[in-house]
Formats: sequence, C-alpha cells, structure tokens
Amino acid sequence: MTSSGVTPRQDGGAALRLLRDGELTVEGRLVDASNTTLRGILTLDGMTARCVYKPVRGERPLWDFPDGTLAGREVAAYLVCAATGWDLVPPTVLRDGPFGPGSCQLWIDEPDDAEPLVGFVPADALPPRWFPIAAARDDDGTAYALAHADDPRLARLAVLDAVINNADRKGGHVLLGPDDRIHGVDHGVSFHVEEKLRTVLWGWAGRPLPADAVAALDRLAGQLRGPLGAELAEHLTLSEITELAARIDRLRRHACFPQPPADWPAVPWPPL
Repeated sequence: MTSSGVTPRQDGGAALRLLRDGELTVEGRLVDASNTTLRGILTLDGMTARCVYKPVRGERPLWDFPDGTLAGREVAAYLVCAATGWDLVPPTVLRDGPFGPGSCQLWIDEPDDAEPLVGFVPADALPPRWFPIAAARDDDGTAYALAHADDPRLARLAVLDAVINNADRKGGHVLLGPDDRIHGVDHGVSFHVEEKLRTVLWGWAGRPLPADAVAALDRLAGQLRGPLGAELAEHLTLSEITELAARIDRLRRHACFPQPPADWPAVPWPPL
C-alpha cells in the first residue's frame, strides 16, 4: 500500500471502489504461486494502492474444481467474511484487467519485523500458548513441530475456513498487516460441495467455539437467506450455496471447531 492508499480498516467502501474502478497497471508476477498471480498498482481520483490480480485465464485446471471458477471463489470468500463482521479477508472484487477478467484483492504489506503466528519450531522449544499440529524433521534429523499460536484472531480464521470449506489454508496464507490485524488470503479452492477442509489451524479441533464466533455464524445464516445469497449466486452454484448453508447450520448446532477429516489430508502440502 502506498502512502496515498486506503486500507480495509480505514475505508472499506473506498477500497472496493478503487478495486472495481481504478486503473490497473501490472508490476510483476508472484512466481511461487501455482496459478498466475500478478501484483499491480491501482489508481483512481488521487488514491493509489497495490493489489493482487489473478486472471481467470491463468488458472491451472484442477481435477475437483470446475475450470475458470477460482477467481469467483476468491470473491465469495470475501463476501462471506464481510457478512460475519470480521475483517479477515482483504477487499476483493471480480473485474476486467490487462489479462482479462479475474479477481482483484487489496495487497497487504507485512511489516519487516512481523512475528509469524504459524510455522515450524524446534520440537523441544514450543513457544508458550502454541499448538503443535504435526511432527517433522530436517535433513539432519532435528525434530520440529508444525505449530501455530493460540491467538483469537487465528481462531476466527479457523472458523471462517470451516464455513467456506477451505482446502488450502497454508501458513503463508496468513498475513499480519501493519495495523496488527490478521488477514487470510488465497481462497480459490473453497466452497466445494464435498468436505475438503485442509488447514494448518487445527489447534482448536473439537473445542467449543468462542461466543463471538457463534454470534458471527448467526449473522451469517441470516444474511445468507437475504442479499448475501444473491451476491454469492454470481460466483457459486446453487449446490455450493446450499452446502455452505448446511455447514453454517452444523457449526451453529454443534458449537465446536471441526475435527480433522478421516478420509482427506488434513494439512496442505507444503504447509507453509
């Protein structure tokens, strides 16, 4: 974000207008991404901000998701998150760009001194209030643990992932913004009708949901029956929206974080 930019926390409406209507200039490509992922500059009426632009034509075909739908799923994840009242997913829109239609999301700058909340740590030096998720060893045989902090901001993200059925919550998809807020990115493989939850945030599995999560799910269920459902219909199938509603109802009924699946890899690879 440049000095004349906007942030989701400052003015979500301005950010969405900039994303939708701003002139988009591509700066370069994020080469580690599996799909074409471009960083760009948006300018509109004196506002300037960086963005992540993912053109549909650059999506790699997947065996379990329909071709050309990942950009719309990115937008759907933002819409669902916004309906919960949680500022976790940066503002995201579907728009035309230099390489055709695609998702366009506000870029989040992480401070250089940001302390990661997810990662591999020495197995005998787990930080206080961290959850071990999986065991690992390096090339020398030293034991490590894939772990994450017991942080209420991460807990909210874990609830959101359960709602949208996120099949790829890697540690690198959890960003800490300059305002000390958690942001989740990369939601293109979400909203499948089959259970595909795959995440590094299993630390609360089976535990009761916090009160604010229960309230957020109640808000979401109500909005899904109204305008939110119509907005999501532009990006998801009726079956996907129906299954989204069913997941929300199950979470509200059980009021607990889900358990890792028995018939699906519980942790994405690579995890970070």
